[in-house]
Amino acid sequence: MRTNPHILEINAHNWLKQLRESLGRDSLTLADVPEEDLFEIKAHGFDAVWLMGVWQESPASRAIAREDKAINEYLSHTVPGYDRQDIVGSQYAIYDYSVNKDFGGNEALLTLRKRLNDFGIKLILDFAGNHLAKDNPLTLTDKEIFVHCDEEPKAKELFFQTTKGYWIAHGKDPYFPSWTDTAQINQFNPKARAFLKETLLKIVPLCDGLRCDMVMLMINKVFRDTWGNFVKEEMPSEEFWPQIINEVKNLYPSFTFLAEVYWGLEWEVQELGFDYTYDKILYDRLRLSTAQDIQGHLNAEHLYQKRSLRFIANHDEEAPLTAFGREKSKAAAVAAYTLIGARLFTISQLYGEEKRLPIQYTRGLRTKDEDMLSFYKQFLEIINNPCFHGGQWTIKNPKAADEEDASFKNILCWAWTQQTTQKIIVINYSEVPSKCIMPLDKVPSDENLILKEHFKRNETILPSAQAKKEGLLLELQPFETKIFSVDF
Repeated sequence: MRTNPHILEINAHNWLKQLRESLGRDSLTLADVPEEDLFEIKAHGFDAVWLMGVWQESPASRAIAREDKAINEYLSHTVPGYDRQDIVGSQYAIYDYSVNKDFGGNEALLTLRKRLNDFGIKLILDFAGNHLAKDNPLTLTDKEIFVHCDEEPKAKELFFQTTKGYWIAHGKDPYFPSWTDTAQINQFNPKARAFLKETLLKIVPLCDGLRCDMVMLMINKVFRDTWGNFVKEEMPSEEFWPQIINEVKNLYPSFTFLAEVYWGLEWEVQELGFDYTYDKILYDRLRLSTAQDIQGHLNAEHLYQKRSLRFIANHDEEAPLTAFGREKSKAAAVAAYTLIGARLFTISQLYGEEKRLPIQYTRGLRTKDEDMLSFYKQFLEIINNPCFHGGQWTIKNPKAADEEDASFKNILCWAWTQQTTQKIIVINYSEVPSKCIMPLDKVPSDENLILKEHFKRNETILPSAQAKKEGLLLELQPFETKIFSVDF
């Protein structure tokens, strides 16, 4: 993959259902995805597809999802007349790490992977090391792999009873209710760790990378604080991840590990060996904070920035049009996806869907917002320029246009420089008109300098000698963005 790769998240259930219905082929598998669909992904410049939810579905999770009150109430308001048969089990309550038989199994996935690779696109799959589905066969044969009690526990609401009579904990984030369709793996148990390692090594040959779910829950200190009262094993002296990541990369040097991680543990997880970690802090600041707060986050250590996964949408977050609003979502996209680090997009984001549906719902809204689709087509074309992948990224600090105007503080600005080309990104990240003096790199005052603005294809600026020396005056409307191209 390129430096600062573009990754497209695709829900496998939604993708196949839509293709089957549009082509009239009920038995279509992953191996049968039309060539034009893969070519379109390539044409938009994506380096990798994260195909979310390919593993064998849990019958128990499906039954729970179809009766789930919150899911059904949300769908009844969002998709009137929806069919419960279109609800499947959670893609993270994994019954077995083999590709869903309805998708064509492992063989079909390998065919799709080869076809993607032939286009220069990598395939990323999921690994959920914190838990399995509650009906995974191991819950009845290897209870020691899970957090369990032989007698009814006091915190009964955290557990479910198996047909063998013992109790197994549901998977859990300590800040939220349990995931009632899952079984919590005992991260301190040697047999559990061996199972996780064996499983991961089994699925690595099927793909080019893994997006690892809720990685912070597997960190020793986090697991101890969450489940220490329910396990008898001592905390291991080493973390699970470094050894297995090293082993995989020795076998497959270009293999990519992405980590879903929160709570300020991103750097710690990067230190465990992950190539990229979720940048939820940036997402939250783009949604809720000011330009100054956003820039404060971007002043973090360069290597941390380089290994961050930037996004304004994924299957857990609200749709950008709802989370940000139309113009702010465009500004947020320009801010997030012109930074160093990996860049994550979703299909529903590109098409401008207004609602995030539960991942268990397979049909999707299937709407297209032509304004957003046009924006992303143009924007992806811009940021696929080699400068955004092989250049050097630096923050620029806009200056006040005059002493009495503090609106320059609303403006984000940075640049990419590669050889004699520079891309300058300027964003008014506020609800009010703002202006600033944008610094230009030092050039001789008598040398021709032309700035071409990408979003307005015919707009060019010829800075004066004074502007070359002191900076260019810019006035931007609320959430207006500009990407200039400069050739020295």
